[in-house]
Amino acid sequence: MKKSHDGRLAAIIFVALVVIDQVIKILVKTNMRLHESREVTSWFYINFVENSGMAFGMTFINKYVLSSFRIVAVIAICWYIMKLVKRSASRGYVVCLAMIMAGAAGNIIDCMFYGMIFSASHSFDVAYIVPFGSGYAPFLLGKVVDMFYFPLIETTWPQWIPVWGGQPFVFFSPVFNFADACVSVGVVLLLIFYRNEVSHIFDEGKKESHEEV
Repeated sequence: MKKSHDGRLAAIIFVALVVIDQVIKILVKTNMRLHESREVTSWFYINFVENSGMAFGMTFINKYVLSSFRIVAVIAICWYIMKLVKRSASRGYVVCLAMIMAGAAGNIIDCMFYGMIFSASHSFDVAYIVPFGSGYAPFLLGKVVDMFYFPLIETTWPQWIPVWGGQPFVFFSPVFNFADACVSVGVVLLLIFYRNEVSHIFDEGKKESHEEV
């Protein structure tokens, strides 16, 4: 019975988080211009930006490889969660992995489909839904929508600090989305509460490697 409940719980969390992520992104993309910013409080803004979802400025062809790798990674996490459920692993551990999988899947959906179903976002115009396949980019080359900006501290570096002295400083300047938050929270919870389980994964990997040798 516990296995069934844990499996359902993981599935519900995954679906709910992905839906929330996509609803937020679609609302932002279809109601805000690119780089438009709306102040919620003095330390919280909705700031619409897009990124290619790529690391270190990789080239056009590499995005197909990167997106494909992410899809494989999500499938691998899903397989591992099912394996844990069968073993009656800790429910909290399964929930954390479901959060990470949901976050990864949320951003993959942007790359897979947003370029095919939306017009391009501009600083002078709001994007809109177009017939499937006639959007701003082909399959896997869509841009990831980000919107949460928390400039908790805005100040200036003291003049006596080398290099950065006198320059503006913003504490927590990244703009991120709900999917990113799911991944980050899931990873932090794993490291705080389930370090033994995470260590066990690496120990098993090392053991298998030694056995193969």
